[in-house]
Amino acid sequence: MGRLVLPTLALITLSLGGGAALAHYNSGEDTGSGGAAAAPTTDPAPTTVTPTPQVTTLRPKPSTLSPKPTITPRKTTVPASGAGTFTTAQASGDAVGTGGTLRRYRVQVEDGIDISARQAAAEIQEILAHPRGWAAHGRGRFQLVSENADFVIRIATPTTADRLCLAQGLNTRGELNCETSQGVVVNLKRWMLGSPTFAGTPAEYRHLIINHEVGHEIGIRMHMTCPGAGKPAPVMMQQIKGLKGCRSNAFPYDEDGSYIEGPIVP
Repeated sequence: MGRLVLPTLALITLSLGGGAALAHYNSGEDTGSGGAAAAPTTDPAPTTVTPTPQVTTLRPKPSTLSPKPTITPRKTTVPASGAGTFTTAQASGDAVGTGGTLRRYRVQVEDGIDISARQAAAEIQEILAHPRGWAAHGRGRFQLVSENADFVIRIATPTTADRLCLAQGLNTRGELNCETSQGVVVNLKRWMLGSPTFAGTPAEYRHLIINHEVGHEIGIRMHMTCPGAGKPAPVMMQQIKGLKGCRSNAFPYDEDGSYIEGPIVP
C-alpha cells in the first residue's frame, strides 16, 4: 500500500522519487512514492531481463470477479532472496480506460521464484481493468506491452525489492512495496501472503498493492488516512501500517462509483 505504501497488481507505498524528497512521501502499502513518472523506461543497471521468444496478446475479461491467484494457496513460505534477474512477460493487451493519459506498462518477475510472468501479467491486467479501479473512472488508461513501456511492474523477493527501492532512498525493510522512477516494485512476500491488517485473501490484497502503487504512478503523490471509524480505508492509505478504525479496502472507488478518500497525511 506507494513512486508500499496489496497493495501499492513504499504495501507499501514507498514509491517514486529519490533521496530526501522521497522521505516526505514514503514508507508504506507501501512505503511510498518516488517521484514524477518517467518517460519510456529501460531496466536499471543491476537488473537483467530475460525475454522469452513469443508475444501473446491478452485481453481482459469484463468481469467483476477477483482474478485467480498465480500461486498455490498451500505455499506459505517466501524465499528471502532470488537471482536478482528478471523475466519480462511476453504478452500484450488492449488499452483499458475511458480517459486520462495512456500509460504503457510491462510486467517482470524475478527468476527462480516459481511465478509465471505471463500469469502475473494477466492478473495485473485484470486488476487495472476492474470496474472499481482507476481506469474505469477516467483517472488513466493502461496497456500491457512487452517493450517500449512507460513504467515497469516488478515482482521481486524481499532482498531484491529492498535493493531496488533503496536505490531510490526508500527503506522497505523486507516487508513493503514501493514505487520508483522506473515503476512499481512488488515485494513477493506481500504478493503471496497478503497483509495481517487486510480482511481478505492474498489475491484480493494484490488489488490493493497494484491500485496503491499505480495511484502514485498516475500522480497521487501523498498518502491518505482513515476518514472515520467503520468507513472503508482509502486505497492511498498505507493500510499495512494500521487501519485506524477503518475497514480494509482494495479499490479506489466504491460500488456506486464514489471515490474513497480521506485526510492527506502531512
